[in-house]
Amino acid sequence: MTDRSAAGTTFDDFVAARSTALWRSAFLLTGDRHKAEDLLQVALVKTWRRWDRLTGGVEPAEAYVRRALVTTYTDWWRRRWRGEVPTGELPERPTTGRDGPGAVDVRRDVLTALAGLSRGQRAVLVLRYFDDLTEQQTADVLGVSRGTVKSQASRALAALRSSPALTDHDHPATEEEPS
Repeated sequence: MTDRSAAGTTFDDFVAARSTALWRSAFLLTGDRHKAEDLLQVALVKTWRRWDRLTGGVEPAEAYVRRALVTTYTDWWRRRWRGEVPTGELPERPTTGRDGPGAVDVRRDVLTALAGLSRGQRAVLVLRYFDDLTEQQTADVLGVSRGTVKSQASRALAALRSSPALTDHDHPATEEEPS
């Protein structure tokens, strides 16, 4: 198997250029750094196996990886036990983030609200708004109609607006913290 295909781009070059953005998508899907790394690795292995057959440049290759992320994430969710795991000690709660006091709390609350969405709604929001794909590109990645993307996004945004995890903040996340 040769290392070139997707319009002359090597797989290594593709991974070096796009892995950070793809990892962020995986993180938003899983809500866990380590699971996101595992998910991305599995999706990249699936892509590497088909790299010679991917034509048309980096965009189709990236769409293939995103599709592999979503389908693998869904497969994992269906197979894995999602019960609680007891621990001997409670972890310390983070108090500040690099974006200022409270930023960690806001990120945690957003992840909690995202976790309350269905898998399809979460995938649509990640692809549509975080990865900035168009409705049609999102539909193509997920293998659904454009109307399904629109309705899933609408329902997901409505659920986020009414999520208790996001309604308890004194100020919006876009507001600057006082110096």
